[in-house]
Amino acid sequence: MAAPGRSVSKTYTDLQDAIGSARDFTTAFLLAGARQGRGIRTRTVEDARLVVSELVTNVVRHAAGPCRIDLHLTAGALEIAVSDADGAAPVAHAPDPGRVGQHGLEIVLALCRSVHVEPTPSGKCVRACLAVD
Repeated sequence: MAAPGRSVSKTYTDLQDAIGSARDFTTAFLLAGARQGRGIRTRTVEDARLVVSELVTNVVRHAAGPCRIDLHLTAGALEIAVSDADGAAPVAHAPDPGRVGQHGLEIVLALCRSVHVEPTPSGKCVRACLAVD
């Protein structure tokens, strides 16, 4: 794993265990940054795990594999990018406390400074920026 401040990435061709594995991959990257004195709080790790989990869950449920996750830790932010082979952008639904499920993108939008969807030649990339300070 590269030192924090540099991008790390992982590609999942088998999506069966991708959600949990992506959470663990994110945790390991952030804890390595914390050990190097990056000032990463426990709450930041929890929020990052949730954001990654929701974004990768969207891939597992709505897109074809493979799924790629890229993480980049900068001064004050964790940049999270999740790419897949489906060109359709995810849609945030209007808040509805009675709705069961389909709250993932709402959660990501609430936790992150910014969220952007970019088309790619092979599908799309969802980029989320999470504050770490």
